[in-house]
Amino acid sequence: MLKIRLARGGAKKRPYYHIVVADSHAPRDGKFIEKVGSYNPMLPRDGEQPRVALKADRIAEWLGKGAQPTDRVARFLSQDEALADKVKWTQGNNPKKAEPGKKAQERAAERAQREADRLEAEAAAKAEAAEAAARAKEEAAAAKAAADAAPAEEAPAAEAAAEEAPAADAAAEEAPAAEEATEEKAEG
Repeated sequence: MLKIRLARGGAKKRPYYHIVVADSHAPRDGKFIEKVGSYNPMLPRDGEQPRVALKADRIAEWLGKGAQPTDRVARFLSQDEALADKVKWTQGNNPKKAEPGKKAQERAAERAQREADRLEAEAAAKAEAAEAAARAKEEAAAAKAAADAAPAEEAPAAEAAAEEAPAADAAAEEAPAAEEATEEKAEG
């Protein structure tokens, strides 16, 4: 298949392009059939010399033979009055260009799943600690109520139960601290 495309020339950091007709399998700067124009991007856009010089009659002949212009060359040809009717160039639109690839989407899904699992585990640990604290408070309240309601002869046993209640409260207070320590280890 024949292509009308750019072949780079010029020096390092001083590009100059030849517009050539070449086989699509030939190297960019390699073998070509005919030179049909030039493009000098170093010239100013609205300067005295034109940036793009085309041989319109030769290009029209090659287009008639089935040569396909590349996107950049099609843009140049559509701006030329003599070739504008033969070449219709429209700007490409690829809305999916900015979307991540399949593997990146899979990694993002895995990361979101791990985060959801971590938050779920934290919530379960907090709920467990809250239940333990509630149980400890209930036991302490029950022990206190039993101590208040107990007759005088059972007072030493009730006092022992009341002394155990503050220990249960302390254990309930230690549960959130232990939970915070496990969170720090998990993050680190």
